[in-house]
Amino acid sequence: MFKFSALLSLCLVALSVSATPVPVDSPKVTIPIARRFAADGNIVAADRARIEAIKSKDYSGAPHKRAAYSIAVTNTAVTYTAPIGVGSPATTYTLLIDTGSSNTWVGASKAYVKTSTSVDTGDAVAVTYGSGSFSGTEYYDTVTISSSLVIPNQSIGVASTATGFSGVDGILGIGPTILTEGTVTGVTEVPTVSDNLYSQGTITTEVVGVSYAPTTSDADTNGELTFGGVDTTKYTGTLAYTPLTTTEPASYYWGINQDITYNGATILATTAGIVDTGTTLVYLASNAYTKYVSATGAKLDATTGLLKVTSAQYAALKPLDFVIGGVTYALTANGQIWPRSLNTYIGGTTGSIYLIVNNLGTPSGEGLDFINGYTFLERFYAVFDTTNKQLGFATTTYTTATTN
Repeated sequence: MFKFSALLSLCLVALSVSATPVPVDSPKVTIPIARRFAADGNIVAADRARIEAIKSKDYSGAPHKRAAYSIAVTNTAVTYTAPIGVGSPATTYTLLIDTGSSNTWVGASKAYVKTSTSVDTGDAVAVTYGSGSFSGTEYYDTVTISSSLVIPNQSIGVASTATGFSGVDGILGIGPTILTEGTVTGVTEVPTVSDNLYSQGTITTEVVGVSYAPTTSDADTNGELTFGGVDTTKYTGTLAYTPLTTTEPASYYWGINQDITYNGATILATTAGIVDTGTTLVYLASNAYTKYVSATGAKLDATTGLLKVTSAQYAALKPLDFVIGGVTYALTANGQIWPRSLNTYIGGTTGSIYLIVNNLGTPSGEGLDFINGYTFLERFYAVFDTTNKQLGFATTTYTTATTN
C-alpha cells in the first residue's frame, strides 16, 4: 500500500518562556522513524476520520473513558513508523508513532511472538479508532525502542483482530496516559512507554520532542524521535513553552491555547486545540477557515479535498501566524503549501499548488478549534513535556525553507 519511507524525528529543548524549563543535561536517546506514503491517498478523508471520532463523542460525566474520546491513528495517505522490538530475543515490529493515542500494541500484520519475557495478564484490551480498531489480550513484555531504551514489563496489547491498519504491525502510543482509560479490563490506566522509561529511571524527564523537516521525495530522511532530553542542534533561536490547556476536550490530548492571524488580521481568536503528529494537515474551525479562504482567494479542489491556488495567488500569500504563549510562529507561504513534487501521492496533478490548511468542520467555541498537524511540525521544533505539563516550540533551519 505504501510508496515510500523517509525518516522523521523527535527531540527536546530547554529554554522556557513563562514555564518550567526542561533540563539540558538529562539523558536522551534519539531514534529514526520512517514516513510512509500510500498511492493516491486521500489525506483529507483520513484526517477527517480522526477528527470526527473526537468531535462527535460525549465528554460529559466522569470518569473519562478512552472510548468516549478516542481518535483515529491510521492515516491512509501518510503514516510515521519506527522499528520496535518486543520480547527477548526481540521480534521487530513496524509501529505507527502517535501522540494522539497512548496504547502500545502489536499484531495487526505480523503475529505476536511469545518469548521468555511474555506474561499474559488475561485482561481483554480493545480500542476503537476513527478509521480502525483492534481487540485482543493485554500482555507484559520487554519493549526495545533502541539499544539504550529497553523497557521491561511494558504493558502491551496483542491483537487477535485489527481493522484499518495496512502495512504496519500496530501502534507506539505516546499521548497522555488518560487516553488509555477504559481500554483494558480491570485496569484504570495503562502506563505508556514514556511513563515507564521515566519511572524506571531510563530517562530523567518525561519528554519527547519532534524534529521533522519538509520532504520532497520518497527517499528523504527527515526526522528522528528523541526521548528524555534536548537536541540543541535541531532548533534555532529560543525554545519557548506554553502550558497545556485546561479546556475540554483538547485537554485530554496534547492541547494548547493559541490564536491565529493572517496578514495582520485575526482569523481565530485565542482558543483551545491540539498538536498532533497523527494528523497530516492544519485544521481550523470553520469560521476561521472561511476567513482564510476569503483572504487567500483559494478554491476547494474536489479531487484532493484540499484548497488550491493559482501561481499568482501563491506569490501573494502572506504568513499565517500562530500565536502561542505570546510568541508568534509564522508559517511562510511555502510552508502553507503541499510539496508540489508529491502532488501525485495525494491524487493531485503535477504543477498544481495545494494548501495544507483545511476545514475542521465545526465553528470555534467547542473546546477543540484547531489541529496543528505534521505539516505545521515540519516547520517548527516541538517538545511534548509530560513532566512539566507543557508544550515547547522553536524555529528551525526549515522554518523558512522554500522546498515545497
